[in-house]
Amino acid sequence: MRIRCAILDDYQQVALKFTDWSSITEKVEVVSFSQHFYDENELVESIRDAEIVIVMRERTPFRATLFEKLPKLKLLITSGMRNASIDLEAASAHGVAVCGTASSSEPPTELAWALILNLARQIMKENVSFRNNGLWQSTVGTDLYGKRIGLLGLGKIGGRMATIAKAFGMDVIAWSQNLTNEQTEKLGVQLASSKEELLKTSDYVSIHLVLSDRTRGLISEKDLRHMKSSSYLVNTSRSAIVDQQALIKALHENWIAGAGLDVFDIEPLPTDHPFRTMPNVLATPHLGYVTERNYTTYYREAIEDIQAYLDGLVIRSLI
Repeated sequence: MRIRCAILDDYQQVALKFTDWSSITEKVEVVSFSQHFYDENELVESIRDAEIVIVMRERTPFRATLFEKLPKLKLLITSGMRNASIDLEAASAHGVAVCGTASSSEPPTELAWALILNLARQIMKENVSFRNNGLWQSTVGTDLYGKRIGLLGLGKIGGRMATIAKAFGMDVIAWSQNLTNEQTEKLGVQLASSKEELLKTSDYVSIHLVLSDRTRGLISEKDLRHMKSSSYLVNTSRSAIVDQQALIKALHENWIAGAGLDVFDIEPLPTDHPFRTMPNVLATPHLGYVTERNYTTYYREAIEDIQAYLDGLVIRSLI
């Protein structure tokens, strides 16, 4: 009898198409779910017989209560080598191995720039007008050349952002709690003396930090009030880094010019959420890592994780 493997949140119904699953199907029955399970009990009913579950990073949280309800679960695989929505202690306590896959940093970098460029040149608004035979040129774009971009975080993605910003002729400043002059000098980036300086002086603020106890709520109402009324906030990292109610207020009252967002507290975002209708919000449904190359890597390496598990091994362990 084959063991069951469930793939969750396969929104585009492509998980079974991006790689060849035939190497494991003799021993493993693979099923894919395209709908998101908001209700934990409904999720349990759908995957209670699964010994293996594959999740896309931080789409479906695996908390202690969920592990308690899934006694057959033995292997949990996530895209990427980090997933803050999995309770690793609970997984270990219930004897569940948690494995990951490789993930490329280029796609989220590219999406961040897509948002920045769209905001600067009002591409979405102009395209809608174009398609609807509206006004020919209704906006005046803002320049990137000569403007300042403030990077909150200068890791892999932040570093790529800095390099691209300089190619556009932008002034680049960066800040995070542990960022040093040595790190910024390597990239020819100015180290902000404080978070406040970065927010007050930047025309574009882009977030590239890992969510942790230190970064949760890092951008508060007070911080948003420090920003220029002509500036834009771009968040392709984690929504919880920014106080979401404060951001809604800032956008509603025009403390800042607008925001480019790819991450949200609740995903998929509720249909009545303010971000869906605010004119100064450009938003995408968490597409940062959603590219052909990443998906191919995720599912190919998920199969490798499963093959190792069938051989009694655990590879790419997160625990």
